[in-house]
Amino acid sequence: MKKTKSPAKPGNIQTSSMDQPTDSGRRKALLAGLGAAGGAAAAGLIAPARALADPANLPPNVAEWSQVLGRGVDAMPYGMPSKFESTVVRRYVDWLTATPESSINFTPLYALDGMVTPNGLCFERHHGGVAEVIPDDYRLMIHGMVDRPLVYTYQDLKRFPPQSRFFFLECAANGGMEWRGAQLNGVQFTHGMVHCVQYTGVPLRTLLEEAGVKPKAKWLLVEGGDSAGMNRSLPMDKALDDCMVVYSMNGERLRAEQGYPIRLVVPGFEGNMWVKWLRRIEVGDGAWMAREETSKYTDLMPDGRARRFTWEMDAKSVITSPCPELPCKQKGPQVIKGLAWSGRGKIARVDVTVDGGRNWHQARLEEPILSKCLTRFYLDGWSWDGNPAYLQSRAIDETGYVQPEMAALQAVRGVNSIYHNNAIQTWRINPTGEVENVRLA
Repeated sequence: MKKTKSPAKPGNIQTSSMDQPTDSGRRKALLAGLGAAGGAAAAGLIAPARALADPANLPPNVAEWSQVLGRGVDAMPYGMPSKFESTVVRRYVDWLTATPESSINFTPLYALDGMVTPNGLCFERHHGGVAEVIPDDYRLMIHGMVDRPLVYTYQDLKRFPPQSRFFFLECAANGGMEWRGAQLNGVQFTHGMVHCVQYTGVPLRTLLEEAGVKPKAKWLLVEGGDSAGMNRSLPMDKALDDCMVVYSMNGERLRAEQGYPIRLVVPGFEGNMWVKWLRRIEVGDGAWMAREETSKYTDLMPDGRARRFTWEMDAKSVITSPCPELPCKQKGPQVIKGLAWSGRGKIARVDVTVDGGRNWHQARLEEPILSKCLTRFYLDGWSWDGNPAYLQSRAIDETGYVQPEMAALQAVRGVNSIYHNNAIQTWRINPTGEVENVRLA
């Protein structure tokens, strides 16, 4: 482990340097490769195609693009980003899982503005690959402890009065590799298992009321139509609160990788509950103790026991600029940008520090500030003088919950956990302007 003294507060700094101990030589090498990739991203992958501007295109000259006709309206029936934004893509780390069919890719948070994630950049998590469901053959069955077992077609569900709501979706394992120490050098890799979109569909309550839930029913088993048969137990009170059965995101039909034609939305709860390609809802009087809520998606404690049913995503934030992918190009005024979210409601406040926690400054929150949504924040008045700086953000939600330091999480859950890491993230700006993932200890 590379260690240096922190000028910000007593203790050591645990860095993302690849000489830190790992579980195996292979993992160490893979981490080193990822660290190199992160450095490459900061240095070149997101850099413009040309380092210097062409004087011929600068005022008062008429630029080259102003001297020729552009492509016609029929050239791209489905619009695509500019070719100069071609590096803004989801990225995959091949050593996280045995196969890409049961794996994750990451949203490029560093490259986005506002609160809404474009459909093509929403992270993916699959357990059996992307199911290609034929909409005409799709059916949703509701059965079990109900008065009227029902089977809905895709068109049936679209006939209900629709509702549209904004929500964030976060994988419970977002930041999971960071429990033992700073490892992945890039905000896309440390926090990129989250996105926020507008969903359109039907309240789950409406469908359950049609089926007639029996009084003793307390749980649902929600099951997907993918090859993994992904299923989870969902408490009835949540199902009747704000859950939705949806067919659109950001105004267009769900992408295949996001559960086309129908998925479940469980606002504020871990992403594993948001079953894609939803095919079956069974109503019962107890939890099913499925694989994904016993063997997986439990929080390991130091004594070897595991906490179950820790569904809600606690308040969390991260600075998205500067970050490893977006280093400081020059000294002087900088706008610190970031995102905050909470599964328990609205973000009430975000504080930012540039000296590792010695002094905190209240950030500016950008409207709209919605419940269980990403909220954009800015710190406008900071000027970087070229000396090392230690950037952190701390979210506070409307319940009063304060985003903790990692030491507070480790004091309860040890260092062997995976899920629900909402600890404060530290970025160190080096005198060169490069930014790296570190851990203040």
